[in-house]
Amino acid sequence: MNKKQITVMTILTLVIAFMDISGLPAALFVHCSLSDVTPYVMSLLVNFLIIGLFAWLVLKSFGKDWPLGLHASGLVEGLKKYASAGVAAGVFSCAAFIIGLAPFDHKPSVWKILIEGVLYYLGVAVIEELYVRGLFLNIVDKIFHKKEHHEIIAIWVSSVVFGLGHIPGVIGMEPLVILFKVISTVGMGLYFGVIYKKTNNLWVPIILHGFIDICALPYCFTTFSGYKTISLIGLVIIYTLLGIYSIVLMKPQKR
Repeated sequence: MNKKQITVMTILTLVIAFMDISGLPAALFVHCSLSDVTPYVMSLLVNFLIIGLFAWLVLKSFGKDWPLGLHASGLVEGLKKYASAGVAAGVFSCAAFIIGLAPFDHKPSVWKILIEGVLYYLGVAVIEELYVRGLFLNIVDKIFHKKEHHEIIAIWVSSVVFGLGHIPGVIGMEPLVILFKVISTVGMGLYFGVIYKKTNNLWVPIILHGFIDICALPYCFTTFSGYKTISLIGLVIIYTLLGIYSIVLMKPQKR
């Protein structure tokens, strides 16, 4: 185990997490608006680019042999084998949002749909999978490499942290909403973690993460922000089931 490399990757993970949650440094100098696109989304998109550049520089210098998984090998096979559950979760999530948010009270511009409803969520998928699965999960895996089930430990730890990391986005909401949000994202994290380790390809969880997030597109058609009760219940059921499916996938294959 290369302790120096793990230390550098840990620092990189913490820095990216801080930049992602805080929106810094782009929030300090990006102040632009386009049609009805929420202004801070433009700032976050710029921040994603800054994070990507920073991560690339650090990885190029200290992580050339880091098992990130940003390659084509295993991508098609991984999607064929594991994508159906994620696609189903995304579609059902979209249905839950539609049911909870209807009737819709906003007619979005094409810019809002493309930037806020698609591009932003693709950026979220790339950045979150980069530092939660590509970096943090592998760090935990390497730390516990002597344990028999080190990969499972890494998947669980990264998934719980992934769930807790979404709390800042729901601060101010009802405690039950926060709890349900954490449960849902932990279930989602288990799925992303398992398919990442099963395929050793980071593009698989990135693509499915992006698809699931884009299924929140109904929010572009409403001025409401938050979660309606019926939508929240639906999401908890969907991602609890996805988490159970992921736990089943974790079981060692019988020889």
